[in-house]
Amino acid sequence: MSEPARHAERRPAGLRVRALINSGSGTMLRLGVDRARAQLAGAFARRGVEVDLVFTEGESLRREAERALGDARAGRLDAVVVGGGDGSVNCVAGVLAGTGVPLGVLPLGTLNHFAKDLGMPQDLDAAVEAIVRSPPRAVDAAEVNGRVFVNNSLLGIYPYMVADRERRRKAHGLGKWAAMSLAFVRMLWRFPRRRLSICAEGWTRPYRTPCLFVGVNEYDFELFKVQRRVGMDKGELWLIVARHGHPLRFAWFAFRVAFRGLTGEDDFEVMRVSAAEVRAPVSRLRVATDGEISRMRTPLRYRILPRALQVLAPPAAAEV
Repeated sequence: MSEPARHAERRPAGLRVRALINSGSGTMLRLGVDRARAQLAGAFARRGVEVDLVFTEGESLRREAERALGDARAGRLDAVVVGGGDGSVNCVAGVLAGTGVPLGVLPLGTLNHFAKDLGMPQDLDAAVEAIVRSPPRAVDAAEVNGRVFVNNSLLGIYPYMVADRERRRKAHGLGKWAAMSLAFVRMLWRFPRRRLSICAEGWTRPYRTPCLFVGVNEYDFELFKVQRRVGMDKGELWLIVARHGHPLRFAWFAFRVAFRGLTGEDDFEVMRVSAAEVRAPVSRLRVATDGEISRMRTPLRYRILPRALQVLAPPAAAEV
């Protein structure tokens, strides 16, 4: 019997979970550890769930996820829950992908894109209810140079802006959004564009672009959409290459996308592939994966990981 099947069968009433809570996440900073611990312990206890609450942050989150995986494989846990934003989900999902150990998500971050795409309630008690009552379902993940991501990866102006934002925060003590606004202005002034070649399925295409977006399945980019992804188990990477050569045209494009979705085929190119290699005339590139920035050696090798994650979340719309 496969590992995913074993864990799916082992989800009785009396679920045993370990909840890894990022104590530095947006909601946690507002609630405080003591209040959050009481709320979470009560929410799980009312539903007959044995929960081990672990509050952690930074590098220790991955170590705790690895320890939880070992306990799940040894039969001491039925599922692992992560509480935090997309960066926290990225960290724990990277450990659990392909193992069959179910993952629950508590939306405790600022944006919570993955949780929203799963259809998770944003209320804490309702999110616990959804985790406890939902059977596991499989969703896709992806990886770039061995690093797993669950939402998307970006090259170009976004990692450039995040790096500039963090520099300003450290140097001047600015808030996150103030620093990002200044980074956006600087981006428009300098408007960096990258020379890239994308190779996939027997073809190679050269580009000079301010932005390459690699999504896990298809995205709906309209700002006010509740569900941003069109399916989470389609088994494809969705690549979007921006074609803009002028910063104001790109800014106008971004504004249009937020309010009307992707329109105007001259502004971008879309590719649907299962794997792609991105080459560049430099040895390393800044790469964003689920909002986290790292420097990676080129070429960048992307591939979809079909149904790699078992998640405890409400059924997809098509399954209801």
